[in-house]
Amino acid sequence: MENMQSLLPFLLMFVVIYFFMIRPQQKRAKQEKAFESNLKVGDKVITKSGLHGKVAELSEGTVVIETMAGKLKMERSAISMEMSAKLVEKK
Repeated sequence: MENMQSLLPFLLMFVVIYFFMIRPQQKRAKQEKAFESNLKVGDKVITKSGLHGKVAELSEGTVVIETMAGKLKMERSAISMEMSAKLVEKK
């Protein structure tokens, strides 16, 4: 019985860490994956590095973004979900 009581705080800490750290991170990763897969040509986006542009072409893992300076090819994961949502909210 003492062994069970000594393990209880560790078990409780693991549960707390799971619900406050691991689970939200998995949920966020799932949302970002859905955002990347729902991109379509013509969407106005902002990259994680701060570049503004419009999606010109899409392929399996890359996207071509048309900016004022020209066209840039980058990974889909380089598009910021939060900043693109804020860009849509401004309209």
